[in-house]
Order: sequence, then structure tokens, then C-alpha cells
Amino acid sequence: MLPLERRAGAFNLPGEQGQMNNKGRALILFLAQGAFAGKSPIAPGTAGTLVGVLLYMGMRNLSPVAYGILCVMLCFLGTFIAGRAELMLGGKDSPSIVIDEITGYLIALFMVPSSWGAVVAAFIVFRFFDIVKPWPLHRLQDLPGGHGVMLDDIGAGIYTNIALQIAVHSRIL
Repeated sequence: MLPLERRAGAFNLPGEQGQMNNKGRALILFLAQGAFAGKSPIAPGTAGTLVGVLLYMGMRNLSPVAYGILCVMLCFLGTFIAGRAELMLGGKDSPSIVIDEITGYLIALFMVPSSWGAVVAAFIVFRFFDIVKPWPLHRLQDLPGGHGVMLDDIGAGIYTNIALQIAVHSRIL
């Protein structure tokens, strides 16, 4: 069995001596920054959420199973990507990492009937929960690596989904 360091390095993209090459770094940052929406000088989290809106428009007609599988895949892939990007950018939960906002927004609309009202409500409510971070979301961002980046936004997406489901079933939305 390989030492832990060697096994952990199995996730590195090919490059010299197991280090990530420039193309691999660029791909990780491109995905983590939501096709560079996270580089917006004003409100990068909001810009990332807008990327989530665009992705939702392409995903809204999927079956609930397919949509759910994609959300779960984004949670795992996003955690990996956010962790790598955090190391590359050299800081804890860099504002330019927005894959968490994208994932959280898509979770917010899981099994919510598709309408423009739902898209706008999800955007507003998700941004509220993402910024305010009600209990216990604030504590989740203290987790190390990609988990700390992703879990508070996944939680904000879940809170938003609950609020939207209540609105739909109360015929408000």
C-alpha cells in the first residue's frame, strides 16, 4: 500500500513530479470561479449565482432523478474543486470561488415547479441565506478546505428550497 501522501496525490492532474500543470490549474480555477464570474470586482457571489441561474435554465426540464444526481455530483466535485482552488489562491474561502453559490442555487430549485417567479424568488432568498448565514450555516464555513467553502452554501440552498416548497404548497409561488 502506498503512503498516504502518495495516495492523496492520485487526485493531482498530470504534470511534473505529480504537481498540477498549468492547464490543470487553469481548469480548476475556471470551474471554481464559475467561468470567471467570480472575478467580478463587484459582488462575485451574486455573479456566481447568476451563472447558477443560467445553468438552471438548461437543467430545468430534466427529470427529478437526473437533476438530483447532477446536484449531488456538483456537491462532491465542487468540494474537490473548491479545495484545490483555495490552495492555489492561497486563502480561506476566496470570494472569487463561486462554485459553491452555483451549486447552492441549483439545490434551491430542486423539485420546485419551474417558473420565472421561482427563479427570481430562489435568487433573492438564496442570496439572503448565503449572506446572513443563519444557524448553523455560519459554523460550517469554518470547516477546512473545500468542505468549508461548499457546505454553508449547500445549506443555504437547502434552506431556500424549504422556503420555496412552503411558498409553492401555500400557493404563494
